[in-house]
Amino acid sequence: MSKGYWVVTQNNIPDQTKYYAYAKAAKVTLEEFNGKIIIAGSTEIGIEDGLMGLRTVVVEFDTYETALTAYNSSSYQRAIIELHGTLKRNFRIIRGAD
Repeated sequence: MSKGYWVVTQNNIPDQTKYYAYAKAAKVTLEEFNGKIIIAGSTEIGIEDGLMGLRTVVVEFDTYETALTAYNSSSYQRAIIELHGTLKRNFRIIRGAD
């Protein structure tokens, strides 16, 4: 089975109090589904098309199906609510190469 990944680029800096609450709640989901943050940074260079966000986060899961289930879980949906719509981002769930 292929690994699964959340690939997220954040396009703004949200309210820090709300973002902290989101991060704390999202950590519960990562622990529940064995998600591992492999990239979390703001130093990047847009090489092609110049597309880049303010921060990029990549989370690895044991399988693609687990990545989907984790996103749709009640714990992660509660985490998203903590943001109250303040974070603009591009969120992709990707199947890893075999």
